Amino acid sequence: MNFFQSLVQKFGGRPVDWDELEENLIRADLGVPMTLRIIRSLKERATNAKITADDIAEVTREEIGRILPANPSPLRPLPTKPKAILIVGVNGTGKTTSTAKLARYLTRDRYTVLLAAADTFRAAAIEQLEIWSQRLGVEIVKGQYNSDPAALCYEAYQAADKRNCEFLLCDTAGRLHTKSNLMAELTKVKRSLGKHDSTAPQETLLVVDATTGSNALSQAREFHQAIGLTGLIVTKLDGSGKGGVVIAIQDELSVPTRFIGTGEGIDDFAPFNARDFVENML
Repeated sequence: MNFFQSLVQKFGGRPVDWDELEENLIRADLGVPMTLRIIRSLKERATNAKITADDIAEVTREEIGRILPANPSPLRPLPTKPKAILIVGVNGTGKTTSTAKLARYLTRDRYTVLLAAADTFRAAAIEQLEIWSQRLGVEIVKGQYNSDPAALCYEAYQAADKRNCEFLLCDTAGRLHTKSNLMAELTKVKRSLGKHDSTAPQETLLVVDATTGSNALSQAREFHQAIGLTGLIVTKLDGSGKGGVVIAIQDELSVPTRFIGTGEGIDDFAPFNARDFVENML
């Protein structure tokens, strides 16, 4: 049962309890501003007619539809240089796997990809990305454990440029968004890429776990403030009824969801589609 079905079931056949409805919307991680807009729209409708459970679902869909972009911007290569994509996030969100899935997605479209194993603090992350590179048949630039990730990304860009790779995917170390020194390190990585191309990285994608709820909004705030995000990769969107936080992030920060992970397989990854999300996921 998705979120809208549960709303209809919960509020069907009885007068609306506004406090209970507000609590349900907030618990769905839609965010306080979105929740208040939905309540306000429903109360305006209630001045002329009795509100039904179907009205609640309809108005909620409408308000969400106003916030979410219809389609994400597709990833396209640059004319003469590699497009650098920085992939960031807190520990445990599936960042390295998401990097591999994005590489798979791009190579399926016959783009050339170079991976940069810039998570140099977790030795297993380098090995994990290397295994993925072998499976996918894409090249990888890696360094020693505890080496400087900014220097590695600098070298990786040089390699991508020399090899005429269309995309450079930099898998960075997971870090708590509350640790200012680790966030500062990300800005150093960004500056190192900018030495090659002032527009690089052209994309900075935050990997968030849909099941973490409103904490993902806090993560997005801090990463966006530190380095500027261009989009989200949302993992564990597997029909569990979670994921409302992507609406809160879009609403507050104007950071769109670009891709979603829907399972463990390498191909369980797709561009975000707002209509499908609202109909099937939320």
